[in-house]
Amino acid sequence: MALLTTSIMAAEYDVIVRNGAVYDGSGNLPVTADVAIKGDTIAAMGHLESAHARREIDAQGLAVAPGFINMLSWATESLIEDGRSQSDIRQGVTMEIFGEGESMGPLNPAMKKDMVEAQADIKYAIRWTTLAEYLDYLVRRGVSPNVASFVGATTVRIHEIGYADRPPTAGELERMCQLVRHAMQDGALGVGSSLIYAPAFYAKTDELIALAKVAAEYGGIYISHIRSEANRLLEAADEFITIARQAAIPAEIYHLKAAGPANWNKLDDLIKKIEAARASGLHITADMYNYTAAQTGLDASMPPWVQEGGYNAWAKRLKEPDVRARVKKEMSTPADNWENLFLAAGSPEKVLLIGFKNPKLKPLTGKTLAAVAKLRGTSPEETAMDLVIEDGSRVSTVYFVMSEENVRKQLQLPWVSFGSDAGSLAPAGAFLKSEPHPRAYGNVARLLGKYVREEKVVPLQEAVRRLTSLPAENLKLERRGQLKPGYYADVVVFDPSKIEDHATFERPHQYSTGVLHVFVNGVQVLRDGRHTGAKPGRVLRGPGGAKRY
Repeated sequence: MALLTTSIMAAEYDVIVRNGAVYDGSGNLPVTADVAIKGDTIAAMGHLESAHARREIDAQGLAVAPGFINMLSWATESLIEDGRSQSDIRQGVTMEIFGEGESMGPLNPAMKKDMVEAQADIKYAIRWTTLAEYLDYLVRRGVSPNVASFVGATTVRIHEIGYADRPPTAGELERMCQLVRHAMQDGALGVGSSLIYAPAFYAKTDELIALAKVAAEYGGIYISHIRSEANRLLEAADEFITIARQAAIPAEIYHLKAAGPANWNKLDDLIKKIEAARASGLHITADMYNYTAAQTGLDASMPPWVQEGGYNAWAKRLKEPDVRARVKKEMSTPADNWENLFLAAGSPEKVLLIGFKNPKLKPLTGKTLAAVAKLRGTSPEETAMDLVIEDGSRVSTVYFVMSEENVRKQLQLPWVSFGSDAGSLAPAGAFLKSEPHPRAYGNVARLLGKYVREEKVVPLQEAVRRLTSLPAENLKLERRGQLKPGYYADVVVFDPSKIEDHATFERPHQYSTGVLHVFVNGVQVLRDGRHTGAKPGRVLRGPGGAKRY
């Protein structure tokens, strides 16, 4: 770590964080040093005994690090509801990255109508059309963290094709590419896909290559929830690598995993496949969350053909006896042509229902699918179908599908960063109407407490690197992800001996503890573990976009 030692007498700074163990994001061992902030920038680092500031923080015995980056955030709606981003800020997260397959733009009138109809606990008017307009809208309202996004491959497909199970025409594909081009010029980080879900499932490899090639023109990356994380995990990885190679684009796998006990032994082969691709010259990375349970919806328990046309068409089909019989059979029959998390979980006892739109179904929140089926006297498959119909949504669902051994193995991979795959919440108001996955409150703290301090699976300096400079470099974000003079002052001060997650599946709305101070763009948003109310977050744009930092 290179330290800038100053001899300037009586240097004026806004803040000096003194005597902390500085983990600069490089992966190097920490160095005891002072960090000075002026405006939105880290102004100096080193031994700054002669300098003074309007405010000083004694960080002796504490760790000082760059702000953490949430590589997979679903805070798109939660930040509209509460821009303070409480559950993430209290873990030191200063940057939220959106866009897993779906993005908040570009939208057409039909998409806006669908989005309003789909709103559940959080209600909002849609005052934007493009992705860039959405991000600017967030910042105008005020948000504590910085925000950035991929443009969704699913979103541009719906924009031009709707929810149909067919390939795009040449004209439609060209318009989809143009939508990606405009988003990249506006600062999208790249293009994101989520291929187990309808209608993304209907996209073929050549369609994804075409979109990724456009992103590559602007220095973006391709990021994907690959087509299978279970029975066809290795084949899905081959498709992912093919897209990266054919589009000549860096690529990242969302929430790396092998889902279902029958597939846990495939993780080693997946890692070998990725590392071989990396050795061949491809820039392949991944991210993960630090839990053995996934969160999605009951759509991931039903075949994609029944979902064609969108939610209304799906729910209508589920009312037809012959369709119900076919869906029930396919839900309970092993197959390789779609991703069946109902079977991957191994039992309806391992399928937890956590979020309903219909107030009449809210009392079922936190119950397993098996428990609700028993309560209703129907089979788990029929119960799942009935809940989708009654709720007016896919129903937010947790599936226990991963192994703890594999989680630890993934944590040791130097090319894996971290994403919560969740919103940033608070134990108040609209957020209490549903039960989130505990990763919304604890993903980072669980890494630094359970896996770094307690189990020593990964050294702290390496965990910090993969929370900071690794994702910042992958995303080509200028002057972010490290503590260096001249870099933006996204800074977190935490106690590595005390940082801990408290959220559980039974009681998920619990803040993590151990983070004391957080700065975003030089403004303090967390002081002594309490939110200051400040909302200095900015839109961060990819290399193809205008630099409006």
